[in-house]
Amino acid sequence: MNIRTLVIPLMLATAVAGCASSNSGDVYSRDEARRVQTVKMGVVEGVRLVKLEGTKSPVGTGAGAVVGGVAGSSIGEGKGSIIGAVVGAVAGGLAGSALEEGVTRKDGIEITVKLDSGTMIAIVQEASDEKFSPGDRVRVLEGGGNTRVSH
Repeated sequence: MNIRTLVIPLMLATAVAGCASSNSGDVYSRDEARRVQTVKMGVVEGVRLVKLEGTKSPVGTGAGAVVGGVAGSSIGEGKGSIIGAVVGAVAGGLAGSALEEGVTRKDGIEITVKLDSGTMIAIVQEASDEKFSPGDRVRVLEGGGNTRVSH
């Protein structure tokens, strides 16, 4: 079995998973440009570190299944090879899915804000260079189904 047969699908899965978009407060998608956002002012009441789960696309599962199937098919001969390929594909698919989710998992923050209206809200966004501390005066931007906190 050629090592490239195993490595290339895993590299492709990792590269595609690395293209996931950011959910931080200072990154906007192309679709969000030139859209009206409602701005509410408030004060940070608390900040808590959280984890944002990784992506679970068919890419990791598919790449893992291919690698597992190829590796499994090298076991035995005839029907044994076929069974090995099937078992390897299933195991590889599960492993590829778990690998993709783990590689794309990110750190996030939950920011609790007391708005000037008196309403208390919490927003989770990807951790970024912008730091928030209790007592900080912040803007809460809402629009297009997204909400974010910024200074």
